[in-house]
Amino acid sequence: MQLTQAQPFPYNFELKSSALVIIDMQRDFIEPGGFGETLGNDVSLLQAIVPACQAVLEAWRRARGLVVHTREAHKADLADCPPAKRNRGNPALRIGDRGAMGRILIAGEPGNQIIAALAPLPGEMAIDKPGKGAFYATGLHELLQQAGITHLLFMGVTTEVCVQTSMREANDRGYDCLLLEDCTESYFPAFKAAAVAMMRAQGAIVGWTATSSHLLPALAALPAQPQHC
Repeated sequence: MQLTQAQPFPYNFELKSSALVIIDMQRDFIEPGGFGETLGNDVSLLQAIVPACQAVLEAWRRARGLVVHTREAHKADLADCPPAKRNRGNPALRIGDRGAMGRILIAGEPGNQIIAALAPLPGEMAIDKPGKGAFYATGLHELLQQAGITHLLFMGVTTEVCVQTSMREANDRGYDCLLLEDCTESYFPAFKAAAVAMMRAQGAIVGWTATSSHLLPALAALPAQPQHC
């Protein structure tokens, strides 16, 4: 399959060796009253990409591609949250504090869950990650290698932090990566624009970018594939 409208040049991939990676579409980042809003951010910017993400996820599922969801999540005792991360900045609430949706960024808490519109289905990978990158302390690379995955298509939040970090980690591990521009967002639009430009610069130094409007027709044209286990 080739996405001819990708930047900086066409992106080629096969569904059987590709995975859709959805980064941190969690209630605490996206919904009013969550951690993101307590930091003073406008969560409506992130909410705006949900329909496009949902359309891609549904199409990917129909094509029976491998799906990976990530959640930024820590243990209840914060053993995997270094002080340098928890103490950064001057927020009203910190990781582990109790917010409107339970303890912030703690695994299993209501706010730590993926939003209902993109919730994982049984059999889909759901990875709790203690860092910004999806590969740090998660075993994701080994799981992808076992599944024969060589190409990763990314969407999620936020573009310049967890998405970009995960794409850079993936690039270092040899994956060919594509970012869906209309399926990722930042609380700071200028940061998103800069991150997207960085990733596809110098001949796709980190990866390619494209919009869902180019991916969806390509997925719709595919014959159904065997379901990943």
